[in-house]
Amino acid sequence: MAFSKFSKKDHYYMSRAIELARKGRFTTSPNPNVGSVIVNNDQIVGEGYHFKAGNPHAEVHALCMAKLNAKGATCYVTLEPCTHFGRTPPCSTALIKSGVKRVVIAMIDPNPKVAGKGVSILQSANIDVEVGLLEKEANQLNRGFIKRMKTSRPRVTVKLASSLDGKTALANGQSKWITGPEARIDVQGFRAIQSAILTSINTVLADDPSLNVRFDELQQSEQFHQEINASQLRQPIRIILDAKNRLTLNEKLFSISGRVIIISLSSRDDLTQSFVAEVEQLIVKADENQRIDLKSLLLKLGKLEINDLLIESGSVLSGQFFEKSLFDEFILYQAPKLMGNDARNLVNLPLYSKMSDIMALSIIDVRIVGDDIRIIGYGV
Repeated sequence: MAFSKFSKKDHYYMSRAIELARKGRFTTSPNPNVGSVIVNNDQIVGEGYHFKAGNPHAEVHALCMAKLNAKGATCYVTLEPCTHFGRTPPCSTALIKSGVKRVVIAMIDPNPKVAGKGVSILQSANIDVEVGLLEKEANQLNRGFIKRMKTSRPRVTVKLASSLDGKTALANGQSKWITGPEARIDVQGFRAIQSAILTSINTVLADDPSLNVRFDELQQSEQFHQEINASQLRQPIRIILDAKNRLTLNEKLFSISGRVIIISLSSRDDLTQSFVAEVEQLIVKADENQRIDLKSLLLKLGKLEINDLLIESGSVLSGQFFEKSLFDEFILYQAPKLMGNDARNLVNLPLYSKMSDIMALSIIDVRIVGDDIRIIGYGV
């Protein structure tokens, strides 16, 4: 049996820091979710979490609460303290000035601006630093941030809804509503933790969606345990793939506040008009089929500091993300309904001739949501 350098008390305090970090998941993007706890003489004297980019980091909140009690204390933090001046001063400097004796870090920051430098600076100030306590749990807090730092691309989740026979709409295009109200409430929780929601021009023209988080429904979802109000919620950026500039600009999403990015192959000159939404256009190169090149798109979205991207679209675009292996996770809601042979399929994929060629997926969670089944999984 391997000996752990961390005590039961260490685990308890870091678990509390992780719990605090989760409080920021609807507000912090593009920054990571971070929680911190300061302990002196076995008493929590300070704690905090990062709420929003530009606001003080978790360690600063905890130090402000601890005040002079930070001297000689242990600071638990879910992510390596920063070392650079960004929107706020470096937390490593604040910890050194406070006089803490020990810092326990769950995981090293994947941001190359930090990446081990925080540990080195603290150690050079004769602070005892230990890394790796509940690292797996800390990693789960910031999967999108970590993916962007390591690959320059956001973490991609494809959201799907179908009948039991794998259909998403009738042959005439009708699809409201396949799933029940509980599933649609559940979706709001997943939307709220995303940096952006992406859909296609075909979906916008067919359904005229808002693509925002409905706060009243979010409050009913199982993921909502936050002390925030509707004005504090960070609405995801809405991204529309419109290769040929077919949007009329009269769609519902332009009348709702928030950021909208139109992805096209060529520019249009009518985006200077006034919208309720903050509208911008991003030009992306075409792929071999004269469609928007999705790999190039993801790299551009990474440069825009988008950590987590949710795909909510029809079978064509969803199929492209599966076919090109550009997704990290899928969420499928299946309703206990049968829609028939002529109804539209869940995803469009190429014709396979051998079982060895088909796409295999890994399921990690299955549960009942209202009358529907929710399946979450990854690519193999």
